[in-house]
Amino acid sequence: MVLLLLFLVINLAFPTVFIARWEGAITPVAADYVERAIKKAQAENGRLFILMLNTPGGLVESMRKIIQSFETAPFPVVVYVYPPGGRAASAGAIITLAADIAAMAPGTNIGAAHPVLATPGGQQRNKNGKEKGKDIMMEKALQDMLALVRAIAKEKGRNVKIAEKMVKESLSLSADEALRYKVIDLIASDLNDLLTKIHGRKVKKLGTVYEIKTKGEKLTFIEPSVREEFLKIITNPTVAYLLLMIGFYGIFFELYNPGAVIPGIVGAISLLLGLYGLSVISINWLGLLLIILGVLLFILELLTPTFGAFAVGGTISLILGSLMLIEEGSPYGELPKELILSVSVFSAAFFLAVGYLGMKAQRRKKLTGAEGMVGEEGEAITDFKNGEGKVFIHGEIWNAESEEDIKKGDRVKVIALKGLTLIVKKV
Repeated sequence: MVLLLLFLVINLAFPTVFIARWEGAITPVAADYVERAIKKAQAENGRLFILMLNTPGGLVESMRKIIQSFETAPFPVVVYVYPPGGRAASAGAIITLAADIAAMAPGTNIGAAHPVLATPGGQQRNKNGKEKGKDIMMEKALQDMLALVRAIAKEKGRNVKIAEKMVKESLSLSADEALRYKVIDLIASDLNDLLTKIHGRKVKKLGTVYEIKTKGEKLTFIEPSVREEFLKIITNPTVAYLLLMIGFYGIFFELYNPGAVIPGIVGAISLLLGLYGLSVISINWLGLLLIILGVLLFILELLTPTFGAFAVGGTISLILGSLMLIEEGSPYGELPKELILSVSVFSAAFFLAVGYLGMKAQRRKKLTGAEGMVGEEGEAITDFKNGEGKVFIHGEIWNAESEEDIKKGDRVKVIALKGLTLIVKKV
């Protein structure tokens, strides 16, 4: 009885099946997410990792990083193309081939993995400007991809010729065709069906034979974090391009019309996000630059009070920068979200308070010197002759002028200054 209870406690404490889900392009964010999920599964004694995938493709380097994470995982990795109507195209097709078990849902497709260069070049041409041979750069990329696909297909026991056609001829297959041509291992209608069908299968990996057990096992879903979801959006090529253009136009409008403030703030933040989305700067540089921008905006709030516009922009920039500064799952630990929010809100409140006090001090009526005399009242200590006389105000005797007939002892009020002479009138 004690042993049974101990077994149940251990089984509940250490989940064995970890499931990650990715929908969207294969970008550095996708690679980091998969790597983080596999490391989490490894740290918590996982015995099986499932990636539910739906992607149009993406970057080759990010694809390779995901494949490397698969190969080094100390447990079987399953890629499940899901949901129905989804796809594993381009880089996604090769990622699926690299799984220890490849599965697809009905109504999905896989393939069309021909590499595409971001910038054309390397073409040989004759004197007339016509192409003399193949695009050298494209041919290099194609051969590199073919070699990778052949190696993966051979290692995983998949159809090498069909895998090559996916790359060389952009062949795309339905789930039934992929199963028939031995590109994948099975078709499953949903996650429960997948878990049932892979139960008892044996996978040889890293010199070890693993028997997959899924019945009665605890499932742990590893969802993309808020940070990863946000980065997924801005790394979309269309969004990244729009952010870049918003950045340029916002900064241009601010320079053309100084003092507008909002266009400049939105433009600066959008420009940095767009540069990251287009892979011009890394995630760490993005975080650092956003924090620097946030501090700069706080300082501008002090120098040019804008009723909080700079402070709000600084807060947004500081929060975004802090979230981007340290990667998810960093061995050095992560910045607690509560700490980021607290520091950002405190910074905004501090600079708003200091800016408000500074603005209030600037608008306060001066109490000393000649400028502080306007509006003050005193007493005439001489009769005014020809509109001139002397008055006693704030413990001082001043020369004064007035258009009214003022006698000694009359109460007077300062209405203006002319040099060191007060212009007064009767109260």
